Amino acid sequence: MSGGARSSGVRRWLRLALLGALAWAGLGGPAWAADAPQKVVRIAFIDPLSGPAADIGRNSLRSWQFMAEQLAGPGNPAGVRFVVAGFDNKGSPKESLDALKAAIDQGFRYVVQGNGSGVAAAISDAVTRHNTRHPEKAVLYINYAAMDPALTNDLCSFWHFRVDADTTMKTRALALFMATQSELKSVYLLNQNYAHGQQFSRYFREALTQERPDIQIVGDELHTAFVGQDFAPHVRRMVETGAQAVVTGNWGADLRGLVKAMQQQGVTLPLYAYYPMLKGVPELLASGDGRLPVYQVANNHTNQAGDIAPLATAFRRRYGEDLVVYAAFDGTAMLLQAMSHAKTTDAAQVAARLSGMVFQGFSGPVQMRADDHQLQQGLYVSRWQKVDARHPRAAEETGHTFAPVRYMSASEIRGPTSCQMQRP
Repeated sequence: MSGGARSSGVRRWLRLALLGALAWAGLGGPAWAADAPQKVVRIAFIDPLSGPAADIGRNSLRSWQFMAEQLAGPGNPAGVRFVVAGFDNKGSPKESLDALKAAIDQGFRYVVQGNGSGVAAAISDAVTRHNTRHPEKAVLYINYAAMDPALTNDLCSFWHFRVDADTTMKTRALALFMATQSELKSVYLLNQNYAHGQQFSRYFREALTQERPDIQIVGDELHTAFVGQDFAPHVRRMVETGAQAVVTGNWGADLRGLVKAMQQQGVTLPLYAYYPMLKGVPELLASGDGRLPVYQVANNHTNQAGDIAPLATAFRRRYGEDLVVYAAFDGTAMLLQAMSHAKTTDAAQVAARLSGMVFQGFSGPVQMRADDHQLQQGLYVSRWQKVDARHPRAAEETGHTFAPVRYMSASEIRGPTSCQMQRP
């Protein structure tokens, strides 16, 4: 099948899904869109596009732009066209607020961001304050990767919608899986010394205590993020403790540095991580003959089935890198459905429709929980291995893949929320 045919098939699928949802809601077809020219909706992408995390930021930007093109192309039921523009925040909350102000001044009413929970908190607060002062120019914020649980608990906002699992959900999934590894008796934690890494350590400890209190945490280190860290001393300490596995939330250059140090020292301890699918890590793993046992917890895996599969193939063909930000599919799909239902692109009305909405995500039906605007979806634990007949799609064309070994539904990993949503 050609790339064009695949794209057409995906658009037909999305159209049918949205029309089905409209019929279920008793709205019929979106007449507001059928009789009007396609409206352009501009989305501001605010994340690092320069500096040590730029490679991840650029891949994420391309993911959102690609999904906007593929799902919001001509003939989509919402009658809109999405244009995603990148704003470089250099990983800084201050730069992010400057970028947000610039975007709002330029007329953007939709914002997406994901790299850094400190940035996410600053944007969420700024958007909430802006919308209070200027309700006629309301802005909606989609968080696709910042995992601080506070963002959908004590710091929750009506205008903030998270389309990735938070840290409590991911650490719970990891602990549930590790609880089944009867031979596992000790683990070593290594994380970046900022909110994300600190929370990973805290919530993993809590989840492991609940699921496998007999597993001993023999090391719990935090290191400065993205400073060209030498991970060799950390790896030596891991070995000295007798740890049977390493658990990390590291990403980007810091995960690649850890993997490289383990390979150089011939250490083959199982590595449990959030982000080994991200750019450059699969190539590095394969360069070591794939001998390092690696497990990923995420909302997706390399061999995801359904309509996302041809999109992943087309993305790889176009950009020469893997599609890993599957949350861009969910974020785009949910906006299209909400706009179809609300019959408008007004951010305030779209936000009201999103709250509590069920829609078709890349892995099946998912819900944006009304209580806190945390997407309710399942998570996979997948294992690094050679491609085979059941798992033929390779990560970064390495001949290896992340094959799912366990799926945990949303009901298994979700927790309560302390959010007291203030609705406009």
